[in-house]
Amino acid sequence: MDISSGEDSDISESEMEEYEDKYYEKLKNGNYKIKVSNEKYTCPFCPKKKKQDFLYKDLLQHASGVGKSNSDKRSAREKANHLALFKYLENDLRGTVGSSSSSAAAAEVEDPLSGCDHDEKIVWPWTGVVVNIPTQKLEDGRSVGGSGSKLRDELIRRGFNPLRVHPLWNYRGHSGTAVVEFRKDWPGLHNALSFEKAYEADHHGKKDWFAINGVKEGLYAWVARADDYKSSTIIGEHLRKIGDLKTVSELMEEEARKQDRLVTNLTNIIETKNKHIQEMEQRCSETSKSLEALMEEKDNLSQAYNEEIKKIQVSARDHFQRIFSDHEKLKSQLESHKKDLELRGVELEKREALNESERKKLAEELEENAVQNSALYLAALEQKRADENVMKLAEDQKRQKEELHNRIIQLEKKLDQKQALELEIEQLRGSLNVIRHMGDEDDMEVLEKVDASLKELREKEAELEDLEALNQTLIVRERKSNDELQDARKELINEVIDDEDEKLRDLKDQMGIEAYKSVTSAIKEINEYNPSGRYIISELWNYGEGRKATLKEGVTFLLKLWDNAKRKRGMT
Repeated sequence: MDISSGEDSDISESEMEEYEDKYYEKLKNGNYKIKVSNEKYTCPFCPKKKKQDFLYKDLLQHASGVGKSNSDKRSAREKANHLALFKYLENDLRGTVGSSSSSAAAAEVEDPLSGCDHDEKIVWPWTGVVVNIPTQKLEDGRSVGGSGSKLRDELIRRGFNPLRVHPLWNYRGHSGTAVVEFRKDWPGLHNALSFEKAYEADHHGKKDWFAINGVKEGLYAWVARADDYKSSTIIGEHLRKIGDLKTVSELMEEEARKQDRLVTNLTNIIETKNKHIQEMEQRCSETSKSLEALMEEKDNLSQAYNEEIKKIQVSARDHFQRIFSDHEKLKSQLESHKKDLELRGVELEKREALNESERKKLAEELEENAVQNSALYLAALEQKRADENVMKLAEDQKRQKEELHNRIIQLEKKLDQKQALELEIEQLRGSLNVIRHMGDEDDMEVLEKVDASLKELREKEAELEDLEALNQTLIVRERKSNDELQDARKELINEVIDDEDEKLRDLKDQMGIEAYKSVTSAIKEINEYNPSGRYIISELWNYGEGRKATLKEGVTFLLKLWDNAKRKRGMT
């Protein structure tokens, strides 16, 4: 069915989509004849074209080329018709194409060189020629035309996939021609041949361009061959700059040679890689063996180390156990010795309890005197008269000794007066005690009592030395733990003299530095000789040198007194 005369009027660009849908519905309803045979198709919208028989693929390219054409010579109605045809071929006839036609089309797609003379020289890289590009002249006489990128995009939309399009220019401006570059591979040749066949199907091929049949409209295009390459036109000049003439057979042979070289190179590379892999495998094997040996050695060393650590731990545990046992034994011994010392201390306290009452009385008297008369000030004042008192005491002692000796002689003569004598002896004993405290006796009985006292003192000292010897072994072991306790005891026992004490400061201001030194010296001596009870005790003193006498000096002095006493009694 041909297009009716009522549809001769053109439509606007905005109505193209509406008319495309209208013609597409007509095609679906069978209003137009498209299929001539199983392999041949016709374009119902181009009845005046000489070529009416198309393959399915060629008709599809024809419909796409006309429908998407940018040529002003194609009307909007014509573009809408061909777009509807393209849509119908794509959506409705693709599945109904005959098997032979499909096989031929598939074979042609699969083999890009089908229908191509392998001995014909073609410009390589594959290049297409486009002529009759619309141009416009400017005021200066130069021509201008459309850009190559616009034409390239149109060819891409039509499925020819060119790389780029170069419009050709000369001194007059745009020449109205352009070259289309395709990829250098076989798919590029397939695109170039499809490009040529599409324009031939639209009667805009190379033969149509050079045919003498009047005015040419629209673009004409073909694949550049030897005559184009050798021509003296601007197209020939450009083709000679960018490419060479080669046959398909030459390219196939060259490609085969390249493939052979590539295969050879790849084979050599593979052999080299295989050798390298074998060497690496051998190295890996050697390395694995070495690692296995190292791991075995490491395991052995680790096992030996663990065993040694276990031995050390067992030895250390046994050693610590022995130390702990020894510590427990020492602790038990310490507790035992401590109990013994406590018992002995109790015994010593019992032994000293007999003298405790007298010491307390004396301490009470001293404390009462200290409270009433301020003993510290009194001691400072009495220090000045110390020498005189010593002399007086010595004379009194001598006089008392003479009186005692006389009384003893008398008592010896009056033995029958037993009761009186015993009373007198008791009195003498009291006097002798006083004399003994004065430390200057020459009477035999006094010396015997002094000797007895010294003997008892030595016994106590010996006993104390035994206790100290026994305690020494324990003190050495717990010296560290007892040091702090001993320091605390010393601080509790020893009295620290505070120079800022109000009484001492008043004494120093009122009585002078000598009195201050005497009082502080007395306090230090009290703390030194009896810090706990703080009562007066007797001390063997060397008055000539103003110091405490030694034991040797005391014994010598006692022997001297004894000799004098014997001489006075006529015992020499």
